[in-house]
Amino acid sequence: MRTALITGASSGIGEATAYAFAEKGFRLILTGRRLDRLNNTADLLRKRYAAEIITLQFDVRNRQETLDAINSIPEDFKSIDILVNNAGLAAGLAHVQDGDVDDWDRMIDTNIKGLLYVTRAVAPLMIAKGRGHIVNVGSVAGREVYENGGVYCATKYAVDALSRSMRIDMLESGIKVTNVCPGATETEFSTVRFKGDAERAKKVYEGYKSLTAKDIAEIITYIVNLPEHICINDILIMPSAQANAVKFNKS
Repeated sequence: MRTALITGASSGIGEATAYAFAEKGFRLILTGRRLDRLNNTADLLRKRYAAEIITLQFDVRNRQETLDAINSIPEDFKSIDILVNNAGLAAGLAHVQDGDVDDWDRMIDTNIKGLLYVTRAVAPLMIAKGRGHIVNVGSVAGREVYENGGVYCATKYAVDALSRSMRIDMLESGIKVTNVCPGATETEFSTVRFKGDAERAKKVYEGYKSLTAKDIAEIITYIVNLPEHICINDILIMPSAQANAVKFNKS
């Protein structure tokens, strides 16, 4: 039985990936800030799939919290085969000259430093046994910039660079690294970006069929179940109605 640790597992792509992995019989370590939601997901998965699950509450932005939480993992769960670095967000939508510095810090601390803190804690466990797979959830925003999204795009460009460098750094240790880059995916993403403005967030996904968290989870599950000699280094997934970061075919 393989063990997977998923960050940001209380909602969206992280939660959907937990469901997809549980269905395949994975042992799961679900992490996030909202313990009630993590525990609710864990309870549902135990009932539906008889899944073996532990939950860890911590904020990936806090280095000590992250290290303490991962160090607390029981020995029978510590043989981690798959790490899904899913925790991430966009905060605000503004020109750089008008940007909210607190929003910048939140994105940089979560999307870059949080990913690094978790990877630094988990990767040595994989290297010690000579195998493992790290999946970093990036974005189309890591491929091209768009107006008002400069800092968010910069963080996702960093995820792309880190994914490629991790692949090189851990190659001789037998660790696979995949950068999964979704386009428009209807989750809590836009609601978070717009500080809880659900009506504004809803308009982002009007007039076309967006991707869903389940779509991305199914692709991640496919990738981690490929034969040992195959590694998908990088994948960009878009709705059929989206051509790039800003061009949509809306009805």
